[in-house]
Amino acid sequence: MKQSAYIPIDPDFFDLFKKEIEKDSVKVFYFDIEQYPQLEEVEGKATGIVDRKQSGQFMVFDNGAEVRLDRIVVYNGKPGPAYDEYDAYALAPLTCKAGYDDDDC
Repeated sequence: MKQSAYIPIDPDFFDLFKKEIEKDSVKVFYFDIEQYPQLEEVEGKATGIVDRKQSGQFMVFDNGAEVRLDRIVVYNGKPGPAYDEYDAYALAPLTCKAGYDDDDC
């Protein structure tokens, strides 16, 4: 699957992420950008946020992992930028549409 384009996040998340980076450990659940909508998890010491002009902004961990900020669903138990997307995806089977046309409701 082709990697989706980076979607700019709410600037408030940068302040929230910086607070989490100051902690000894950050646990992040995120959408895998290669195998969407698969969820992945990383935990460890986050060392910063880097801006890769071509592909977006990433939270970097001391173990070498990098997580694109707009794909973060939850970080240390708090909703991230992609939480609404996750919630909508998870609840889709509960709607009357569930993949069908509007006429089928």
